[in-house]
Amino acid sequence: MLNNKIAVIGDKDSILAFKAVGCDVFSVKDKQDAEETIKKLARNYAILLISEDICKQAEEIINRYKTRPFPAIIPIPTASGGTGYGMAGIGKNVEKAIGTDILDKK
Repeated sequence: MLNNKIAVIGDKDSILAFKAVGCDVFSVKDKQDAEETIKKLARNYAILLISEDICKQAEEIINRYKTRPFPAIIPIPTASGGTGYGMAGIGKNVEKAIGTDILDKK
């Protein structure tokens, strides 16, 4: 059963602060661990915040959930900083919706 809670997936250093604001945090070690965690949590959480590096590794699994209303999967930067992966995804969605990427800074 889906609840209105938020889960955060990533490396321990990047996600620990989210526990202080009431999110459930799940540390993953590798691609297989990330994929299994995403599949398990997608059934029970409305929002999954996933670190950008994990999003890259588990992109195939994450793409399965893009056409579904829940869970909303949102890439977040790691503790070492953002890679631009999240903004690139937003740019692709904007371009698909309106025909041009208005967020492109070039």
